[in-house]
Amino acid sequence: MKAPIAVALDAPDLETAARWATLVTPHVSTVKVGLELYLRYGPDVVASVRGASGVQVFLDLKLHDIPATVAGAARAVSRLKPAYLTVHAAGGSAMIRAAAEAAPNTRIAAVTVLTSLAEEDLTSLGLAGPALDAVRRLSALAVEAGASALVCSPMEAAAVRAEVGPEVILITPGVRPHGAATQDQARVATPEQALAAGADLLVIGRPITAAPDPGAAAAGIAAALRRTGGAA
Repeated sequence: MKAPIAVALDAPDLETAARWATLVTPHVSTVKVGLELYLRYGPDVVASVRGASGVQVFLDLKLHDIPATVAGAARAVSRLKPAYLTVHAAGGSAMIRAAAEAAPNTRIAAVTVLTSLAEEDLTSLGLAGPALDAVRRLSALAVEAGASALVCSPMEAAAVRAEVGPEVILITPGVRPHGAATQDQARVATPEQALAAGADLLVIGRPITAAPDPGAAAAGIAAALRRTGGAA
């Protein structure tokens, strides 16, 4: 029984990322490769963290450019067979549609409002808030353009689920087990709270990877979710 968790492999090197992946994949459904690791090691990182386990890979590149450029980038990485590829919803309908058409076998996950942003940040960026309203607007736009997954904070998951219906996968970063430090996340919830709000996949990084034994940390969170019916 693997938990619906994407472990963020924000490692200093490829060997560490591969080791973390090996430790956590017995317990979680997905591992996440972010922009820094991908830019440092390129496509090889995907094969390294996937290993022989066949674990789902979430390629979190947050593409944001003109539609033709994003289409080319999505097409280039689609050969790596990631389960998810992120783009910024703020890139607009044409960009999201271009990504979805270029990588038809990958779920395009549109990032709504970064979980590191607080309400005052939205104001300084010129985004009409509050955050919940901005997330709902971007969610509706992205799904209409062909995104089959959305990235939002746990605080907005219930409202987004009501907005887009049951078929869209909701991915929630900003998930912290009870008692864990929030670090650079502004809008957070526990794994249990996020799933109860309607999330399908929980992104958890440092509470697992910074633990003395990442495998044991992943197993502990997975066990807690099983007790509440959150692992499948």
